[in-house]
Amino acid sequence: MKKLALALASLSAFAACGGTAAQNYPLRPVKVVVSFPPGSTPDTVARVVATRLQESLRQPFVVENRAGAGGNLGADAVAKSPPDGYTLLVSTNAAVATNKVLYENLPYDPERDLMPLSLLAYAPQILAANASIPASSFKEFVEYMRRNPGKISYASVGSGSASHLTMELLKADARLFAVHIPYRGFPQAVTDMLSGNVQAMFAIAPIVLPHIKSGKLKGFAVTSLKRSDLAPEIPSVAELGLPQLESLSWIGLLTPANTPGDIVERLSQETRKALQDPVARRMLQGQGFEVVGNTPSEFRKFQQSEIAKWGKVIRATGAKPD
Repeated sequence: MKKLALALASLSAFAACGGTAAQNYPLRPVKVVVSFPPGSTPDTVARVVATRLQESLRQPFVVENRAGAGGNLGADAVAKSPPDGYTLLVSTNAAVATNKVLYENLPYDPERDLMPLSLLAYAPQILAANASIPASSFKEFVEYMRRNPGKISYASVGSGSASHLTMELLKADARLFAVHIPYRGFPQAVTDMLSGNVQAMFAIAPIVLPHIKSGKLKGFAVTSLKRSDLAPEIPSVAELGLPQLESLSWIGLLTPANTPGDIVERLSQETRKALQDPVARRMLQGQGFEVVGNTPSEFRKFQQSEIAKWGKVIRATGAKPD
């Protein structure tokens, strides 16, 4: 009985220590790795969230940009970091979902090596093209691409991104040929589309809408099942008879796998709280995003559904990283 009492006392002390560790977390600055360049959309979202976490947890949350390979470099760095809650990842569809299928030798496994904390936000995309393209509707744009195989190049924000795979799906469905030019973020991609170096791309609304309204770009479709409030004049893919083109560009917050559960829960709770901040919500909604803020288990299910959905597209279209 005496040994049993001592064992129970030890377990109680261990549990208490674990709880105390989570309550005291963080004890030093936290690094937030963004797998895209400064000024990119994930970078903007990361800084909004990091500022709120810094305020609530009373430690610096320092954003570090590690761009490259469609987000894989930053994701791999976080996946290989100590699982102690002091290195977080802000990244997108590609690096934390679809690249698992797209790349044959990905140096990390998004499901095995990363722990979801919360899906931060998502947005549909707009199919935009340079104003010089002789088309005034989605149908005319597709017909123009079909008549000019190989003469159209399209931009994306990296292999495996929503902007890449949505165009690959359109190409497969409509039997089109266009050259993929991946970029490290929207700013350079849109700049090249405006100059005519590339002719088209799928991009989130705030990135291309000002140029569509000014007449420098044309908007042909929005990748949601209903029209966007930001661009009500542009038809949805459902209206165009292509509901399979529904796609979301999304951004999530993750940490290395095997991070203690109580720290995971603390970070997730504080992130969800941060996303309820009215100023933060307005900033993200101004970027064209729907604010989410879900639990680790909900984010994991969403991640797995995206891997399954886009994995089928990758296998069916033969999409490759460029």
